[in-house]
Amino acid sequence: MTIETIRQAFLWCAIINYGLLAFWGLLFLLARDPLYRLTGKWVRMSAEQFDTIQYAGILFYKVCIFLFNLVPYIALRIVG
Repeated sequence: MTIETIRQAFLWCAIINYGLLAFWGLLFLLARDPLYRLTGKWVRMSAEQFDTIQYAGILFYKVCIFLFNLVPYIALRIVG
């Protein structure tokens, strides 16, 4: 594998992950109540707890994308 191949893999991983993040965010914004009702069938939680968990999950996923996809991509851009 060349550095260029690895660099492209990190870039595509970041693009795909940001697409999933956007889907999650849109799903949360547009279908919050059905998601809350569906989750409520399995776990008892208030609407505020549900919102907090969703926001924390989105933030954690965003940070992970940055750390594990974009930082290595940028480092390989600098090196290569």
